[in-house]
Amino acid sequence: MAVMAEVSATTGAALRGPASPAPAPMKESDAEKLRFIEEMTSDVDAVQERVLSEILARNADTEYLVAKCGLAGATDRARFRAKVPMATYEDLQPYIRRIADGDRSPILSGHPVSEFLTSSGTSAGERKLMPTIEDELNRRTLLYSLQMPVMNLYVPGMDKGKALHFLFVKSETQTPGGLAARPVLTSYYKSSHFKNRPFDAYNNYTSPTAAILCADAFQSMYAQMVCGLCQRHDVLRVGAVFASGLLRAIRFLQLNWEQLAADIEAGALTPRVTDPSVREAVAEILRPDADLAAVIRAECSSGEWAGIITRIWPNTKYLDVIVTGAMAQYIPTLKHYSGGLPMACTMYASSECYFGLNLRPMCDPSEVSYTLMPNMCYFEFLPMDTGNGGGDASQLVDLARVELGREYELVITTYAGLNRYRVGDVLQVTGFHNAAPQFRFVRRKNVLLSIESDKTDEAELQRAVERASALLRAHGATVVEYTSQAYTKSIPGHYVIYWELLASGATGAGAAVDRETLERCCLEMEEALNSVYRQSRVADGSIGPLEIRVVRPGTFEELMDYAISRGASINQYKVPRCVTFPPIIELLDSRVVSSNFSPALPHWTPAQRNDD
Repeated sequence: MAVMAEVSATTGAALRGPASPAPAPMKESDAEKLRFIEEMTSDVDAVQERVLSEILARNADTEYLVAKCGLAGATDRARFRAKVPMATYEDLQPYIRRIADGDRSPILSGHPVSEFLTSSGTSAGERKLMPTIEDELNRRTLLYSLQMPVMNLYVPGMDKGKALHFLFVKSETQTPGGLAARPVLTSYYKSSHFKNRPFDAYNNYTSPTAAILCADAFQSMYAQMVCGLCQRHDVLRVGAVFASGLLRAIRFLQLNWEQLAADIEAGALTPRVTDPSVREAVAEILRPDADLAAVIRAECSSGEWAGIITRIWPNTKYLDVIVTGAMAQYIPTLKHYSGGLPMACTMYASSECYFGLNLRPMCDPSEVSYTLMPNMCYFEFLPMDTGNGGGDASQLVDLARVELGREYELVITTYAGLNRYRVGDVLQVTGFHNAAPQFRFVRRKNVLLSIESDKTDEAELQRAVERASALLRAHGATVVEYTSQAYTKSIPGHYVIYWELLASGATGAGAAVDRETLERCCLEMEEALNSVYRQSRVADGSIGPLEIRVVRPGTFEELMDYAISRGASINQYKVPRCVTFPPIIELLDSRVVSSNFSPALPHWTPAQRNDD
């Protein structure tokens, strides 16, 4: 035990760094997890070489590596680099389609594909299908298990209470070959790893599993909220996967607090929750509590929502949410509702693979860096500062050879059969933990607009504008210029599209086009956007109705003049298709002559094929 204590103290100090709090007594299980992190990050190149060899050996007989790459069973780095090209989803789509259609031969993976994980990135307007294998769940579960031992170094006592995490499943489909196709978190929540997980004091949720697994978004949220309220003094951390999800929960409380208080006072769940398993699970927690109902009414009826999280859940120590990348736009609103609680971004993951951890989870959101765990997959990096947009595989750099300060596109080779796959994430090297580089998430390549898990690129927005603007022809009007923003001051957030119109007649464009037509244009744009966006609108309620703001003639010339006054070249100026700079948004908003919202939900059904 003396050796264990010495190792634990050393490991904890290494992870915390020099400016971190003093170590607290450490459980043996935590010490084991922290030692694992230290081992994995001490010689990343050796771990990576082993991982690549394992992956290539397991998949040695696959059609892709044999017929496409001519690897002939080789498992060494040199031949892998020489033979295997970089790949995009479009490169792999023919192979993936065959697997989805029922071909069970070893096409990409030597192990059977167990299901498809639907990526929120889109291909030709629809979700990407990422093949996965059964034992990938073990790697994901392992990474989950490392989060709290790291957090305990910074926030002790998290095993003395519970987590109010708003967790949800999303709809799933089946491919023509009978395999499930669903989001990665839905896959995890529905797995035996989650449903049959042993009790863990560090991950003790207020939400019953039945409420998390309920596919109806309202019933799931209502049940999780009422259970979170009933256990308000036990809650030590509040969170959701994305910042937008936590804000949606706050909005839900704003809209439903009267019914929630009534249920708590009566000790009976509203009939609006009809799922028998959810009602049964909530009944074990919900008891008549007039005092708690009075607290909820007092806090929510005043109309003052600043600091509501700590007012309702007074023992909350931090928010557990992703606030990097597109989620950073929600930070000010989260600070408002939480009274400035710290926000912990603990893990970096995607549908393709889980990648790494934030070893300083209580740092400011602007300083979040992730340490990639070299046992998760084989990592390579394409430098972004070499003009290598098309992708020259000879320029790929190994994990152990990235350079501080440089930006790279992430390229991965996974156990499930993605080989030198371009994820599309741009990362910057910010430092090192032992020999392991640490990366800041810079951006998602080519993504223009994002509210939550949706990702809309410039080409897709252009197509949507063109499709909607066709409705203006009957009014003799056209779209002269447009730009957009992801508007997140309302909950849920929504897309705002700024249009400058030109009318062919003598009357102004604003007068030529009536409100009903412009509202139809909003809906037509939504119909043209991808299925991830439409699912978020229809099934999840995580995106609000699209808005078109018509600006007065000459606005985009003023926008150009403003850009030139700030140093832009008049010869190279292009209208930005998305704006985030507050002065530009203020200029646009000051020129708005009409604001129009989509009048209905766009078409979406979970039964549609994901790979069309």
